[in-house]
Amino acid sequence: MKVRSWMGGIALVAFCTAGSAFAAIDASRVGDVINFEQERTRVGLDVRLGMGGFTGDAGSRTAAGPLLGITAGAQPWRNFGIEAGVESQRIPINEETIQEGEALYRHNLGLMAKAGPLVMQDKLRPYVGAGVGVSYINVTDGAEGLFRNDFIQEVPVAAGVDYRFTPSVFAGARASYRFLLGTEFEDAVDLDGETSGNLLNFALTVGGRF
Repeated sequence: MKVRSWMGGIALVAFCTAGSAFAAIDASRVGDVINFEQERTRVGLDVRLGMGGFTGDAGSRTAAGPLLGITAGAQPWRNFGIEAGVESQRIPINEETIQEGEALYRHNLGLMAKAGPLVMQDKLRPYVGAGVGVSYINVTDGAEGLFRNDFIQEVPVAAGVDYRFTPSVFAGARASYRFLLGTEFEDAVDLDGETSGNLLNFALTVGGRF
């Protein structure tokens, strides 16, 4: 029996401020200028289901696959929000030398900032977003001869729309394009050892705020 080796990574970011250096700043006036709504900030969770796949060289050797994501979000400003989430996706391999059923599993951790106005009596919010992320590509056993497990960095951009059914319940749709910084997981497939590709996904979301 072959034992699969899994790799994991944890990123920890700490933000510190020195109060003495900013003692002369009137915090309440800063809050008014940027319209920070501390008392009205709502957080919540949403679930994302969708489909997508690679572009470029990576896309020529794979097919579109399903994805599932869970995201925690907050709306500290009326027209500006942030979200952090995890996403998993199965991307089938479409390569003649590899038998059917083999796939790449992508496990992602990401952070995104979103901006967009509320319209239609504060029920509809179109938005755009950008962020950063990292994914771990895990290859099934039968494809390890040409593909390999690897970490890739991502710079995602997104456009979507959310609709509020109630103040706490919403649903939406999103298209995201992720610029990938490194696709070495498939270098062995190419004779030159240099491959390229990004990631295009479409998803539907449903969630709640509290």
